[in-house]
Amino acid sequence: MDLRYPIGSFEHTGEVTPEQRKQWIQDIAELPERAREAVKGLSEEQLRLPYREGGWMLKQVIHHMADSHMNSMVRFKLALTEDNPTIRPYYEERWAELSDSRELDVEFSLQILDALHRRWVALLNTLTDADYAKTFYHPASKETTRLDYNLGVYAWHGRHHVAHITSLRSRLGI
Repeated sequence: MDLRYPIGSFEHTGEVTPEQRKQWIQDIAELPERAREAVKGLSEEQLRLPYREGGWMLKQVIHHMADSHMNSMVRFKLALTEDNPTIRPYYEERWAELSDSRELDVEFSLQILDALHRRWVALLNTLTDADYAKTFYHPASKETTRLDYNLGVYAWHGRHHVAHITSLRSRLGI
């Protein structure tokens, strides 16, 4: 198994069906509890373990999910209220090295994920097919992304990072 991608990389081709969107929304809804369960009972020392050699500490993974998913919700709102907006990229690896990501108790980001995902799911459940077809432009990748596809990316993203934590726990028996 590639420890960087314990569940593989995100792949989806073709149209995104309403059934697929429903599953991805469910994944988004379940992420906060899955993240909380993944770190349940871990000591501060264990939370400082990297999920793989050269990888982020488990606590950085949790803080990264909060940072990344906040950015994604903003991108959704921009796309819903503007015509193919150019979004603002950020250096996630630099954010992960900031003191809050390295030192702060993971509970704060778990609370962010809980509140953020409640709002995000409430919004996602009201979107129409036309809304999900809206797009944003990412200047770093030079790609235009539909919201329905981005929903899948973030459903995967949450599962991906939870698997970083749970696969390390499994490998170490913790």
